[in-house]
Amino acid sequence: MVKKLQLLSCLVLFIVFPLILVAQDSTSAKEDTIPIRIAPDNPTLKIGGALRFNYNLSTWKKEQVTRGGDFGLDMFRINADASNKKLDFHAEYRFYAKSSGGSFLKDGYITYNFNDSTYLQAGLIQNPFGNTTYNSHNWFFNLPYYLGFEDKFSMGFKLHQQRQKWSYDLAFFKNAMELDFGGKTAIDPSRYSYDVAGRNKEVNQVNIKTEYQLSDDKKIGVSGMRGGVYNIPTGRMGARWAAAIHTDLNFGKLNVKLQSMYYQYNLADSSQYKGVVELGAYGATYEVAQRAYLHTASFAYTQPVKLGPISSLTFYENFSYMDKPQQCYTDTQMNVAGCMVSAGNLVSYIDWAAGNNQPWLGPEWQNGLSSGNPDSHWHSRFNINFGYYF
Repeated sequence: MVKKLQLLSCLVLFIVFPLILVAQDSTSAKEDTIPIRIAPDNPTLKIGGALRFNYNLSTWKKEQVTRGGDFGLDMFRINADASNKKLDFHAEYRFYAKSSGGSFLKDGYITYNFNDSTYLQAGLIQNPFGNTTYNSHNWFFNLPYYLGFEDKFSMGFKLHQQRQKWSYDLAFFKNAMELDFGGKTAIDPSRYSYDVAGRNKEVNQVNIKTEYQLSDDKKIGVSGMRGGVYNIPTGRMGARWAAAIHTDLNFGKLNVKLQSMYYQYNLADSSQYKGVVELGAYGATYEVAQRAYLHTASFAYTQPVKLGPISSLTFYENFSYMDKPQQCYTDTQMNVAGCMVSAGNLVSYIDWAAGNNQPWLGPEWQNGLSSGNPDSHWHSRFNINFGYYF
């Protein structure tokens, strides 16, 4: 059962607090906030991309510390966007090192625009859940990403509609991105989004999301998701669901993103495998807890500057907490403090990321997000990522 204290805290954090802030803000909400899309007279095509490099120094990797860190390729990407009357097309393909999954499609879809406020997308689409496009400001994202609940893309359809201060999203996803179509084939973990892997597959998922615009640059919303989990060895169907409440608020140069959510898997697997779920991305898999609460608080302050080619500095502090109700499970924490430096087409992230039982920020890879290690302590990674976007 959902803890009453956590529900009460969420209500205060996501409803009372934003409403008080809005009441104190002099910015008034518009009567109509429907975005206007101007259809091009002629077909258009835009090709873009990015080349990114990465330096990192991880405290738990003794050999790397001795070397003073490592500097190498992060990724190269190509993206294409096209429009023709009421149709839009978008695709992004990424190339990573072989150890990080190699190359794969991040997202790709066709959009049909019924009018200025309603559209339908089909393809590999971002799941409408929580704060989107991102629930974070840093290069690492927040904990929901590593559990498949931030910047996640699946194969299906999404209908979006904007009505004055309200926006609605209704989506159906047949499954995660498939690279093999065999009867008992597990998913290939060479992918961008964290998807159910190993002995199970996520199928027939429905997402519902609605947001209310409190003012020009402040919104609050709720999200829900329910889907099936097909167990490959038994051929039986399990289920999973998740719900979230979230806010995205701007106060001048300050942006605040708050989100609390709960998820649960009910697997149709053998009893010895029901306690954890396997997720995969970037060419590898790990285990996660069958159910958990996820709380995130992200703050960012953007300061315009004139320092040679540098036009702005965005300072951020992003914290995530994963509360695992299972007995003898150890909770997971993650914190990223840093700065994004914008200089024309060159964008850099300078992060100090720390985690406790976080697979990407410590030695607890396989079980960090599931049972965890009660003797684990905080580990950190100093990371600089810079890329040229064109």
